[in-house]
Amino acid sequence: MTTKRENWIKTTCAYCGVGCGVEAQVQSYDELGNARVKVRGDKTHPANYGRLCSKGLALGDTLVGEGRLLHPSIHGMRASWDHSLDYVAKGFRKIIDQHGPDSVAFYVSGQLLTEDYYVANKLMKGFIGSGNIDTNSRLCMSSSVAGHKRAFGTDTVPNVYADFEQANLVVMVGSNLAWCHPVLYQRLVAAKSQRPSMKIVVIDPRKTDTCSLADLHLPIKSGTDVALFNGLLAAVVASEAFDKEYVDRHVEGVEKAVAAAKVDAPSIEETAELVGVSCDDLACFYDWVIETPKTLTLYSQGVNQSSAGVDKVNAILNTHLVTGRIGKPGSGPFSVTGQPNAMGGREVGGLANTLASHLEFDDEEARERVSQFWKAERLATAPGLPAVSLFDAIAEGKVKAVWVMATNPAVSLPNADAVKVALESCELVVVSDCVSKNDTLNFAHVALPATGWGEKSGVVTNSERRMSRQRALVPAAGEAKPDWWIISEVAKRMGYAEAFDYQSAAEIFQEYAAMTGLAAQMGRDLDISPLKLMDEEDYNAMPPQQWPLKSPDSHTQHKRFFSEGGFFTPDARGRCIAVSYQEPKTATSNEFPLILNTGRLRDQWHTMTRTGLPPKLNAHRPEPELHVHPLDAKAESIVEGSIAEVSSSVGRLRVRVRFTLDQRRGEVYMPIHWSDANSSDGRVSQLVTPEVDPISAQPESKFTPVAISPWHYKSCALVAVRDPIDAMAYGYWVQQRIENGYLYYIADEVCPDQLQKQIERCLPRNDANQKTLTRLDFEDPKRGVVRQARFEHQPQKRLLDACVVGPSLDSQQYEWFVQILAAPVSVDVQKTLLSGVASGSLAEGRIVCACKQVGIQRIIDGMVQCGSVHALSALTGAGTGCGSCLPELQQLWAEHQDSA
Repeated sequence: MTTKRENWIKTTCAYCGVGCGVEAQVQSYDELGNARVKVRGDKTHPANYGRLCSKGLALGDTLVGEGRLLHPSIHGMRASWDHSLDYVAKGFRKIIDQHGPDSVAFYVSGQLLTEDYYVANKLMKGFIGSGNIDTNSRLCMSSSVAGHKRAFGTDTVPNVYADFEQANLVVMVGSNLAWCHPVLYQRLVAAKSQRPSMKIVVIDPRKTDTCSLADLHLPIKSGTDVALFNGLLAAVVASEAFDKEYVDRHVEGVEKAVAAAKVDAPSIEETAELVGVSCDDLACFYDWVIETPKTLTLYSQGVNQSSAGVDKVNAILNTHLVTGRIGKPGSGPFSVTGQPNAMGGREVGGLANTLASHLEFDDEEARERVSQFWKAERLATAPGLPAVSLFDAIAEGKVKAVWVMATNPAVSLPNADAVKVALESCELVVVSDCVSKNDTLNFAHVALPATGWGEKSGVVTNSERRMSRQRALVPAAGEAKPDWWIISEVAKRMGYAEAFDYQSAAEIFQEYAAMTGLAAQMGRDLDISPLKLMDEEDYNAMPPQQWPLKSPDSHTQHKRFFSEGGFFTPDARGRCIAVSYQEPKTATSNEFPLILNTGRLRDQWHTMTRTGLPPKLNAHRPEPELHVHPLDAKAESIVEGSIAEVSSSVGRLRVRVRFTLDQRRGEVYMPIHWSDANSSDGRVSQLVTPEVDPISAQPESKFTPVAISPWHYKSCALVAVRDPIDAMAYGYWVQQRIENGYLYYIADEVCPDQLQKQIERCLPRNDANQKTLTRLDFEDPKRGVVRQARFEHQPQKRLLDACVVGPSLDSQQYEWFVQILAAPVSVDVQKTLLSGVASGSLAEGRIVCACKQVGIQRIIDGMVQCGSVHALSALTGAGTGCGSCLPELQQLWAEHQDSA
C-alpha cells in the first residue's frame, strides 16, 4: 500500500448527466486498485455548487480492487498486451477482408470519455469504413436527439441549469428527478423554498418521490404524452400565450401541427379521458402554462424510452416554439441526460446514424470535409446499425465481430436473453471494461482491462453542454489502460498507425476541438475550435465551460440558443412537427394484461458494477422489487412481500412484490439494476420486448405487456457470509454487499429443512480449525424457523456466518441481518440471533438515509421528540447529506402525523 497525501484534485462525477464537480483527496492506494479517497462536492463547479447525491458522495468507496479486471485475457487465459492487441487487430482485419467492413461493429458507452469516444468513432467510420458504432446512450436519449434535429436542425439543448432557479413554472415529464438527478432536484427544492409562488407540475404514471415537491401531479396513462401535449398545443395557440411575432419570424409548420393536435384533442374533456386524469387537473395544468411565460419543461427517460419517443419530444418542443418560450432565462425545453458523457458521445458521433461533430451522413459536403480532415479514404457513407438492430445482425451472422466498451448489453438491452444468444454465436467478441465479471464478459473471447473512474483522464459533457475534466486520482490498477490507448493500439496494428499515433488524451482533445471548426464553418451549433490551441498544461488546467466557445477564454457562465431564432435549418427557422397520438405497438391482452414500466433507484446506477460495491448504497432497496397496485395483486392472489412470476412475450422472471397505491391500476414497475451477477432473476430487460421508435431506434422500455402470478415456494432464507457463496442452485436468490461480507435472500420449492442442509453445504468449511469455532442454533417450532450462527475465536473473535431458514420470513423483522457482520460480537448480537428480534445497535432497521446511514427505527424514535420534519432531520441526521431521502422522510412524517 502506497501512502500519498495530496491536495484536493478537481474532477467530475462518474454517474448521471448532471456532471457534478467533485474534489478528491487520495489517502493511499495500491497496484490492485484499492484506494482510500476522500470525496466532497466542488463548490466552484456551476453544475452542482458543492452538492453531491448519495452515489457521488460514495465515489471514494468504489475504488476497491474487488472485481477489477487487471490483466488482458484470451479465451479465459491471461495474455500479454501485445498478444491481446495483435489478436484483436488480426481478428477484425480477417473478418473485414472476408466479409466487408459492415461485418464488424463497436458497441460503446456514455461511460467513455470524449477522447475515447472520438478515437473509437474515427476508427470505425473513418478507417474501417462502416457506420457500425453505436452507444448505450441509444437506450436513454436518442429520441431527444432526433426530436431536436427535426425541430432545430441539429441536436441542440437550448437551455441551462440556471433556468431552474429562474423559472416560475417547472414541468417535469417522465422524470423522477429526485432519484435520477438528485442534485438538480435539490436546486428546485432550494428555489421553491425561496420563492413559494413557483409552481411545480409532475407528469408521470407513478407517484414518485419527485411528487413531494409538486403542486400538481398528473398520473397519465403510460404512453399518452403526445395526446397530453397536443391538447396543450391547441390550448396555448388559442390563448394569449401564442407568440405570433416569434412564430412569424422564426417558426414553420405551426398550422399542420395545430391541425394534428386538434384531432387528438378536440376538447379538454376528451383529452382528459384519453390520458386518464381529471378534467379539472388537466385544465389547471393548461391554465398555468398559458399564464406563465417563464415555463421550463424538463423531460427524461419516461419520454425518450418509447416507440413514439421522438413524437413525444416534438410534442413538447412544439409548445415552446409557438409560445416563443425557448432559450430564455427560466423558459425552454430541457432534455436531462442519463450518463456522464452521453452528451459528449453525441458530439463526437458515437451514434450510428451521425457522422461526427454534429455533421450528418446525408450531407455530401460534410462527408468530404470529414474525409479530408481525417485523411480517411474509406470514410463510411451511410449510417450503421443502431443498438437493437446491431445485436439482431449479430444473431443473424451478418455482424461477425463486436467490440463492447464499458457497457453491459446482456443486461441493459431489451429482450436480453436474445442478446446473450447473439453474443454466444458471434465469431469474435471483444470486451474492454474495468470489471472482471458481468453478464457480457461471460461471452468475451478477449477481455481487455480498461481504467475506471479515478484512473481516467479526459473530458465529459453534461446535459447543459458544459465540458468538465475527469482527472486521474491514482495510477491504473494492474495492467489497465485508457480506452483511447487500447483503441489506438488496435488501429495501429490494423494498418492505421499514422492516424492514431496519439501520445496523450490532450492530443486527442485538441484534434477533436479542431474538427468542431468544420461544423462551425458549415453553420452548425457545436464549436469548441478555439481549444485546439491548448497545450498539455492548458488541458490539465481546463475549467468547466459550455459550448459554443468563441475564444479559449470565453468562459461565460450560461449560453442559451434560439431566444431570437437562429435555428440550424436551411432557412434558419424552427420547425413545429405535426404529431399524432398512436397506441403503443405492443398492446395489452388477456394473456398479458398489465403494463410493465422500468426505471432507476435512488442509490443505484446501471448494472451495479460500481454502486453495488459500497454497502451503504445497497441498504435502501436490497432486492429487485415489482411495485404493484394492491387490487391488481389481489386479482392474481398475490400476497405483499411474496415472490411472483412475471412473464412477457419474450421472457419470464421471479421478483419480490411490493404493494403501493402510488402505482396506477393496470401498471407495474421494476428497477433496471440487477443482473445475473447478483441475482437469479433480476434482469428486468429479459421481459422487455424489442420494440423501437421508427425514427430514433430507441427501445420501448416503459410499456411492455406482462402477466403476474404467484410463485409457490416452500422455504426461504437469509444468509450472511464473509465471502461469496454459490447460490445458483436456488430457485430465487439475490446477493447484497454488506459491511464485511455478503447477504443472500433465498427462496426455493424444497421444504425448509432441505433448504437448510443445502445452505450448510454452501458455507465455507473450516475443518482445520474446528476447535476455534462455536456454533449457535435456535429453533422456533411454532413458526418453523431455524437460526444458526458460527463464531470464530482465533485469530480474533468474530461472527463467521449466520442464517435463518423458514417457510416464510418477515423481511422487516430480519432487517438487522444487514448489520450482523459489521457488529462486534456482544450480548446484543447473541441475544438478537437467539430471539430473532433486533437488540441494541442492531435495531437501526431499514436504512432510509444512505449518506448518514440512518435507519427507520431511529427516525420513528425521533418523531416523538420533534415538531417538524426539519427538526427530525437535524436530530437524526437523515437528509443532511445529499438530501435525496428528504421526500421519504416527509412521507414517513406525514404517516406518523396521520397515525397520531
